[in-house]
Amino acid sequence: MSLYALFPQLYQSLPTLMKHMPGPHQTVFKNWGLLKSFVREIIDKHKEDWNPRETRDFIDAYLNEMAKEDVTPSFHEENLLHSVLDLFGAGTETTSTTLRWALLYMALHPDIQARVQEEIDSVIGQSRLPALEDRDRMPYTNAVIHEVQRFSNIVPLNVPRVATKDTTLAGFFLPKGTVLLSNLTSVLHDKDEWETPDVFNPGHFLENGQFRKREAFIPFSTGKRSCLGELLARTELFLFFTALIQKFTFQAPENVTLTLDFRMGFTLAPQPYKILALSR
Repeated sequence: MSLYALFPQLYQSLPTLMKHMPGPHQTVFKNWGLLKSFVREIIDKHKEDWNPRETRDFIDAYLNEMAKEDVTPSFHEENLLHSVLDLFGAGTETTSTTLRWALLYMALHPDIQARVQEEIDSVIGQSRLPALEDRDRMPYTNAVIHEVQRFSNIVPLNVPRVATKDTTLAGFFLPKGTVLLSNLTSVLHDKDEWETPDVFNPGHFLENGQFRKREAFIPFSTGKRSCLGELLARTELFLFFTALIQKFTFQAPENVTLTLDFRMGFTLAPQPYKILALSR
């Protein structure tokens, strides 16, 4: 086990002690503090020029709610800070990590990359950028993006949930306050749900040449507490991925062997790799 895997486990077991111990977790604490200070400055700036009649963004909308006379106790500045941090982190880290996996898979599977480029050239061409409206006419590209999310499985244990009241689930009693982790890997790589669960195979999302939805595709979790940013993430992934493959062909540099080695942080991400982007 690497130190980067060991220290988070030690912190979970001995949080008070680990706060005073040296190690890579201290860098995480430092960076987290810097990020919180950055967001606090943005909130303070919003408070200075806040106009309740002109809502510019999420922070303004939250300040509007805080200003109401009958506001619920959960609307306070600390909650605003962490809500913005959630949006900031979840809206950047997950999409960028998924795109890094996507380019790696394209370099490792040039036949799949070539087929995506063929569909792009047929539907979009080279004279304009991709638009979201193109997605319904590009079943193969859509299938590839879904398979990238299924196969890379960047949040394997989902986001922790807490039981808000005493609950019985599948015969197990869960007292209020119990922290729950759902194993998304068990579904995204279930041999009873996927024809080739351990192979990168866009065919999982194709049927008779058309895109096929799969109930077991749950990288954003499922139910009422599924990812709030799912629609935005799907849009970003399609536009960014398609625009990159439209203009470039990705492959390994000479004398470099690409692998699927990964590291676990906020997400399950590929190890840093070098890749060539050849203009088409």
